Amino acid sequence: MQSKNEKIIVSACLVGIECRYDGKNNLVEEIREMFIKGDAIALCPEKLGGLPTPRIPCEIRNTNNGKEIYNREQKNCTSYFIKGAQKVAEIAKIINCKKAILKANSPSCGYGQIYDGSFTGTYCKGDGFTAQKLIKMGITIYNEKNFKF
Repeated sequence: MQSKNEKIIVSACLVGIECRYDGKNNLVEEIREMFIKGDAIALCPEKLGGLPTPRIPCEIRNTNNGKEIYNREQKNCTSYFIKGAQKVAEIAKIINCKKAILKANSPSCGYGQIYDGSFTGTYCKGDGFTAQKLIKMGITIYNEKNFKF
């Protein structure tokens, strides 16, 4: 149960903000209602990290340097995702966030399952950079499929 003053961080695309890589959104009406009522704060880590909308799709890869994020044109975009995750974490700390509803499969927001870096629509186990950061802070992560609490 959510307390009256508790704010939940939600992926901005889930409230209808057109910030996805393709310039579209992933609207979930119930999440949008939480935002409209003031119970949720909508953030897009990729926008906060400096990426434009639209943008070339990105996926996480395992490299010799650890996990990195590349776009479909093979440009390393890791620094944008690190910066966005850090900014979301700073906001989460300020508002004493305990829960987040993040977009499934995203290289920023995915939790438990993400795309495998091959740009073939194949999934693998893993977490996006923002999800990892929030988990380390003790924040419980949900996605648009399992957020009912």
